[in-house]
Amino acid sequence: MRASLKWKFSGFLAVLLVFVVAILSGLILRGISTYQRQQTEAAMEQQAEAASNRIHQQYVTGTKVDPATFMRLRGSELARELGAVSGMRVILYNAQGVEVGDSLAMAEKSNVQDALAYALQNKIAYLTEGDMLEYLSPIQEPGGQLGVVHFQTSLSAQHAFYRNMLQLCWISGIVVLGISFVLGWLYMNRQANAIHRLKGAADRIREGQYLAEPSLHRRDELGELSLGIFEMSDAIRSNISSLQDEQGKLRMALDKLQQLEQQQKAFIHNISHEFKTPLTSIRAYSDLLQMYGDDPALIQEAQAAISKEATRLYELVERVLQLALLEKYAFEHHPSAVEVKELLNEICSRMKGKADQFGIVIEQELEPAWTWADRENLTHMFINLVDNAIKYNVENGSVTITNRMVQDQVEIEFRDTGIGIPVDRRDQIFEPFYTVNQDRARQSGGSGLGLALVKQLAEQQRGTIRVESPLEGQGTIFIVTLPLDIHPHQSLQVGNKSKSSG
Repeated sequence: MRASLKWKFSGFLAVLLVFVVAILSGLILRGISTYQRQQTEAAMEQQAEAASNRIHQQYVTGTKVDPATFMRLRGSELARELGAVSGMRVILYNAQGVEVGDSLAMAEKSNVQDALAYALQNKIAYLTEGDMLEYLSPIQEPGGQLGVVHFQTSLSAQHAFYRNMLQLCWISGIVVLGISFVLGWLYMNRQANAIHRLKGAADRIREGQYLAEPSLHRRDELGELSLGIFEMSDAIRSNISSLQDEQGKLRMALDKLQQLEQQQKAFIHNISHEFKTPLTSIRAYSDLLQMYGDDPALIQEAQAAISKEATRLYELVERVLQLALLEKYAFEHHPSAVEVKELLNEICSRMKGKADQFGIVIEQELEPAWTWADRENLTHMFINLVDNAIKYNVENGSVTITNRMVQDQVEIEFRDTGIGIPVDRRDQIFEPFYTVNQDRARQSGGSGLGLALVKQLAEQQRGTIRVESPLEGQGTIFIVTLPLDIHPHQSLQVGNKSKSSG
């Protein structure tokens, strides 16, 4: 069974207080007893000296007789006189130890033979029997010892005082012990509660619940310990947070590596497929020409098909190389102030022939807006987006191009009336070789590289591209965001100076 720290403290305090109270009470009572004995001895010595002087004076001034006769004749009288003066019972003995006078002749006699024999040797003797003190002192005269004076007094008052003091020590000791124990227990309980709070803080840290502030605010060792635990908690939290961040980064890196590995496999598979398709068609027509080379219709059909597939293969190689170079190398760009409306008008004019071929109407709702970017890269981006909007549209559909200024950016929106893009595939359309409908992409000559190239070019211009599709089957919206150039004339001057210096 685990003993609480505050009970250990309280037990130790109780034992310590009992020991201290016992020692103090013993010392006090011993001092009282010693003081009473010393006072009694001093009083007895004083009475004995006064009695000796009185008897000696009577002997010297009285009739000249021998000491024994003097004590026999005057003993009773002197005993009564000394008893009246001292207030004690006085007994006189001659030099032979024979009683010659008693102030209380009718009182009970005490057995003091041993003490009397000691006093007859010219020494002071006293003994205590119960509450009675027997004090015997020799009576001197120039010629020798006249006898012994015996004082008998009661010590009941002193003993009563001693008992009262003993009782008072017990009572005061118990009271002091109780009060001290209660105060000590309260103090120790406070300290134990503080230690318990520190233990609770350590338990919370062990469970992963870190401290927001120190558990104790004190200016002592416990306060320093509390501050140390808080700092340790903060350090552990910081270290674990760093470890979690590192784990998160590592997990993201692993996910990215897996994603790149999958993209690499998909890229190799797609590029192999995309290259094989036109090559297979070219090879098939080549075999047919070898077999039926004298058929004019076949020759004409083969020429057209081979030319179309060769053109598609050439464009595919060009886009693959361009995309690979953009991903691997940071080419030197030539940014300048570009007027978005003017550039889009130019691109729409260039794409009008293809739009008419597909029966598509290009509509523009443009406002003048300037951006700081590479004009050639913007041209590639916008042509790709307009080309896709035409190729993947419906018959007699439309392409609407608008722009607007949002804070310090210009947003260009390309909206078509095509079949749209499913929500679950919007994040994949910017991957190389990804096409929503492969059959339609093959018919329109698409390779799945255009949007990947557009995304790379947009990011190099410090811009973004995102796709929105209101409802499936109701068209697609591509939104390109570019940084807005709010001082186009100054930008033009800077651009011209850089070109001149180049």
